[in-house]
Amino acid sequence: MKLGIDFGTTRIVVAAADRGNYPVVSFDAGDETRDWYPPTIAFGPKTIHYGWDALGHQGDPAWTLVRSLKRELHGAGPHSEIDAAGQPVRLLDVLTGLAKSLAAALRERSNAGLKPGEPLEAMLGVPANANSNQRYLTTEAFRRGGFHVLGMLNEPSAASVEFAHRHRQGKTSAAEETLLVYDLGGGTFDASILRTGEKENVVVATAGLPHFGGDDFDEMIAEFALDEDRRQLLTAAENYRFLEECRERKESIKPTTKRVSVDLESVRPGWGGVNVTVAQFESVARPRIERSIEVVEGLVKALGPAGSIDALYVTGGGSELPLVSRMLRESFGRSVKRSTYTRAATAIGLAIHADEQPGAVVRERFGRAFGVWREADHGRRAWLDVIFERGTVLPLAKQPALVRERRYYPVHNIGHFRYLEAADVTRDGEPAGDLAFWDEIYFPFDPALAKVSDLANTPVTYSEIAQGQEIHERFICDASGAVHVELSNATAGYVREFALARWATGQVTIKPGVKRRRKENA
Repeated sequence: MKLGIDFGTTRIVVAAADRGNYPVVSFDAGDETRDWYPPTIAFGPKTIHYGWDALGHQGDPAWTLVRSLKRELHGAGPHSEIDAAGQPVRLLDVLTGLAKSLAAALRERSNAGLKPGEPLEAMLGVPANANSNQRYLTTEAFRRGGFHVLGMLNEPSAASVEFAHRHRQGKTSAAEETLLVYDLGGGTFDASILRTGEKENVVVATAGLPHFGGDDFDEMIAEFALDEDRRQLLTAAENYRFLEECRERKESIKPTTKRVSVDLESVRPGWGGVNVTVAQFESVARPRIERSIEVVEGLVKALGPAGSIDALYVTGGGSELPLVSRMLRESFGRSVKRSTYTRAATAIGLAIHADEQPGAVVRERFGRAFGVWREADHGRRAWLDVIFERGTVLPLAKQPALVRERRYYPVHNIGHFRYLEAADVTRDGEPAGDLAFWDEIYFPFDPALAKVSDLANTPVTYSEIAQGQEIHERFICDASGAVHVELSNATAGYVREFALARWATGQVTIKPGVKRRRKENA
């Protein structure tokens, strides 16, 4: 069965491809049916539970529950660990366990109608600003969890597929439109401009805020409901229940709501409750939403004087907040179109894309320039050699990967390669704007060092032997945007391969449950 899986921060939504229909899968949650699966993890004394089983431990102080783990993937890597109640656990293993639990739930506790042994073919969604390590971790976890990963699509792009599919129904042909997707999820905000045509959707530009989403609204309510001194008294289990209570109160806000009542009794008996006015909440939420609107306006300006959008399509659970809709309409008027499936549009679009329906083809692009530092003027100056330019169109899932090559004769015994992404690059090869530093890799130019496993501690020196070695660099980028490099000494005949990402600077330990403080300008 072909599936579209929106691995969200607070909810995993799955849509199935069923003979031209794309229903959202429902799960048996024990006492009720839900159209989502919780990405919740519970660390117990000797075991780990996931999903609905994890939620069953939220009142047990012996268990530590983790919510919104997806937000931590942006700076993590394959060797990162998570602090599970004082015990380090490999993050990739935890994510794999979550994917396995989802696979089991699809087979045993859902209405997907899977046949025994039927493969789970999945198209995965990721934030538009997800870097290579986040894409790697997500893909690898689902592969190890029992899914055949068909590919990966940026979440706003997937939502555009759902929009285009729904608006084409009943039409013999469709004119090209310029669509701006505003996707505010539980943990991230993404915006993309796409040109939607009859045969394919082309990404024009993408931007976002990687640390802004519905979780931040929960935290805003929490700050009004409980002062910092009392918040510090909460155990990990109590803090989890507290934030869940704040989330439920946030989701209860309607356009006419004046105040919400936060039940602190459910957190700790004897603490009673507290009222938070919607006016208080909106006073701190408004600046963050304004920042997201500035991102959207920046994308529109990038279209140029003659550019305009036909529709601003609003998706994501975080966008259900009435203040978000109100502020978007104040800025963009009638062009705002809210998805009928606010929380499921991405999953449905992914399922349509997996089903290879006409018009579901999406042409993604590099959101930033990717390159490697080089030395010039005998080492007196460094410049960025751009390997993949900003705006480079990525290949489709069944197309050959993009390949870029470099060939040269070095002057040093060792190559020290430092890779990075840049929002822009000047004519002089200087990176500009937002920078994201990737791997640092060492490669032996001198054949005498070919068997040395750790070159980081070997001094880099001029080498006459190295000057006679022909070095090849081969960069490979697939449909997901992941970059691999093959470094080879063609003269001596040895090769090393690397998957490039942002985890080479050391092991990262993630401490879930740590309070995130608001950053007004983030």
